[in-house]
Amino acid sequence: MVIGASRGVFSGVTMTDYDSHMICTAPRSGSTLLCRLLAETGVAGRPASHFHEPALADWTRRLGVEAAVGASEREIVEACIQAALSQGRSDNGVFGLRLQRPSFAFFFSKLALVHAGEFSERARFEGVFGRTLFIHLSRADKVEQAVSCLKAEQTGLWHVAADGSDLERVGPPRAPEYDGQKLQAWVDAMVGYDRAWNAWFDAEAISPVRIAYDDLSADPQGTVRRVLLALGLDPAAADRVSPSVRKMADDTNRDWAARYRAEAGRV
Repeated sequence: MVIGASRGVFSGVTMTDYDSHMICTAPRSGSTLLCRLLAETGVAGRPASHFHEPALADWTRRLGVEAAVGASEREIVEACIQAALSQGRSDNGVFGLRLQRPSFAFFFSKLALVHAGEFSERARFEGVFGRTLFIHLSRADKVEQAVSCLKAEQTGLWHVAADGSDLERVGPPRAPEYDGQKLQAWVDAMVGYDRAWNAWFDAEAISPVRIAYDDLSADPQGTVRRVLLALGLDPAAADRVSPSVRKMADDTNRDWAARYRAEAGRV
């Protein structure tokens, strides 16, 4: 049973105030940088979007799970959770998860198969993943966030390594083109994602650690220290990390943001 197994592993291994942490976020918020930095500490899990797309087929592919013939949906979800726990834990047993807001509803609907009953979503999550520190990573400037999303969507390039090489490319290179309507849609989506996270925190009586994109970008090590302290871990582990993801904003980003603000009357 996944619930008993996960609790047993955590209670017997972790030497911290928490068994896991969940980075609650939205696209283009700096979450890839934060995930990599926390993984580099060696003590704060290996956070990633283990449950990204709203489809079990994507979960099994991403996690390397082979469903047995005739396996029930619940059994497949349980196997995915166990695989995620294995991949997302550091040696001290701490598990890390990044959950993008668009992935939220599907993830919790499947979690309900494993931890069924009249539970709050927070209780259901902690029933499977143990004592959890919730981290809200957000970006104050929704226009810049929207520009970053649209540009990545068009060019196929989502992340660049510190040395300038492609880190995550999902399509062939293509020149970006300004589109005010699509930018507005992304701005609206980003505002909605933050509102939804904050409404959930209120409903679940969660006081998350709040991290701003600008603070993470300006002081990566200091941000990691904050998270380690919140987890009850030695903040000195942050001394060994360095950013492996390069910021991608350029003149195109700045021009699009200025044009959008001018068109929207938000200069």
